[in-house]
Amino acid sequence: MKLRLGIPKGSLQDATVQLFARAGFNIYANGRSYFPGTDDPEVECMLIRAQEMARYVEHGVLDAGLTGRDWVIESGLDVETVADLIYAKQSRGKVRWVLAVPEDSPFRRAQDLDGRIIATELVSVTKNYFASRGINVTVEFSWGATEVKPPTLADAIVEVTETGSSLRASRLRIIETVLESNTELIANRSAWQEEWKRQKIQNIALMLCGAIAAQGRVGLMLNVQTRDLDAVLAVLPALKRPTVAALSDPEWVAVNTIIEESTAREVIPRLKAANAQGIVEYPLNKVVI
Repeated sequence: MKLRLGIPKGSLQDATVQLFARAGFNIYANGRSYFPGTDDPEVECMLIRAQEMARYVEHGVLDAGLTGRDWVIESGLDVETVADLIYAKQSRGKVRWVLAVPEDSPFRRAQDLDGRIIATELVSVTKNYFASRGINVTVEFSWGATEVKPPTLADAIVEVTETGSSLRASRLRIIETVLESNTELIANRSAWQEEWKRQKIQNIALMLCGAIAAQGRVGLMLNVQTRDLDAVLAVLPALKRPTVAALSDPEWVAVNTIIEESTAREVIPRLKAANAQGIVEYPLNKVVI
């Protein structure tokens, strides 16, 4: 038995393949094939645009797939959401669909766009956003290059952004956030009811979440005399509490913990000052909480 898994083709593809590699699954994709290989004999992969993933998962062509929460909502289709995977093509955060207008336009809020034209790829979500506020607009589907359409082809746009830099480069100003989104692992409802497939999907989700949780974190281990233990523990942040283990010498203990990598340069000197010895910083592949 094999699990048919959809990998998002396009802007998320490289970040997704890298995430799977950190999770222990090697996916071998090239520019000519829509069926990348994998080192897991129980998984068959297919490259599908994120915008279409929910359709093929709901229809059963795929047992599971990765796509944005935005495209699941936009599709209105019935799929099982297995896990939120907070990563994007450039960052480890969520993305936003924002309402943006030309910098020099008089528009300051959504209500100012009554009777105007809005260009976007996210048509259904955008229509619902304005309708829920009682604002009458014309929403037009954009095939791409949405940022260049105002003010000539549209009065405003609803576009996805991670940092807002591309919108600023196009001399656009964000006035509201329409939707926050992140990548999700979704599953077909029937496949989710099959014990083997559900377990396989859950295992993949566990490893992907573990790889995401490890990003930006490192492990620390050190030795310290018991008389200095409280001072060392006071320095250490941790997911819960650091692990403290006895050593062969009863006057010494070993301490193991996880910290944010960005804090290591400040934490390690403070540990040394608190009389910690044998301090080792090491990289993490996965953190399963």
